[in-house]
Amino acid sequence: MEKTIRLANLADIDAIFDIRTSVHENHLSLDQLAEIGITPRTIRQAIIEAPCAWVAEVNGAPVGFSMANVEDGCVFAAFVLPEFEGNGLGRRLMDKAETFLFQHHQTIWLETAEASRASGFYRNLGWQPVKTLPEGDIRFEKHQK
Repeated sequence: MEKTIRLANLADIDAIFDIRTSVHENHLSLDQLAEIGITPRTIRQAIIEAPCAWVAEVNGAPVGFSMANVEDGCVFAAFVLPEFEGNGLGRRLMDKAETFLFQHHQTIWLETAEASRASGFYRNLGWQPVKTLPEGDIRFEKHQK
């Protein structure tokens, strides 16, 4: 199995949405994503403005992605198709997003559901919980070493 991580491009937008809507945990439909302002148009604009998204491929097929918001200093998204979890792709995608954000910020952040598997994943990557948010979410921060 050949695993690669590369910078996302505009041709990846459909795959990004396919991956995002295929996850079991923190699942959102296309309509739910659109309700919070995440559309192919907004992702296209983000990719054009900065190298802010990365795609994990297995044997040339997209199976995961991460995105960062450089202005806010946050990891905006990190998702891997369920059948490819546990192969180190999420860790590698997070590394790309973190490295990118640390070029611009001393402290970076993300938010996720406290009761999620993702919460444990982020803790294992050295993220520190700093604030409990409404509706069961938690804010994590990581400081540049």
